[in-house]
Amino acid sequence: MWRWHRSHHTVHGRFFERNDLFAVVFSIPSIVLIALGVANESLGILKYFGFGIMAYGIFYSIFHDVIVHRRIKIRYKAKSPYMKRIINAHYHHHRKHTKEGGEAFGFLYAPKKYEVKSAKAE
Repeated sequence: MWRWHRSHHTVHGRFFERNDLFAVVFSIPSIVLIALGVANESLGILKYFGFGIMAYGIFYSIFHDVIVHRRIKIRYKAKSPYMKRIINAHYHHHRKHTKEGGEAFGFLYAPKKYEVKSAKAE
């Protein structure tokens, strides 16, 4: 998986990167599960799994591509400690440009060690 993700850790001038293939790959089971769940009443529960995968993809795109990396330009400044910590953790993830020594975490979870200290508290 690093072969695709590596493109996300390199500077380039393109809008799309190989890392974006993950969205395509994960959309396939989502579409299949929704279609099976809608088409066959006895498999109806599958559509909820498909919608769950789709929801994860939407949250990932908004948070990762729009809020953190600003691939789509918006005006957003994190105000909540939670969002500040998540964004800070993601920036730590990008400090390494190789697979070795990189930090991994859930994209909607970050340990307390990434807490951003406010200037007022100092």
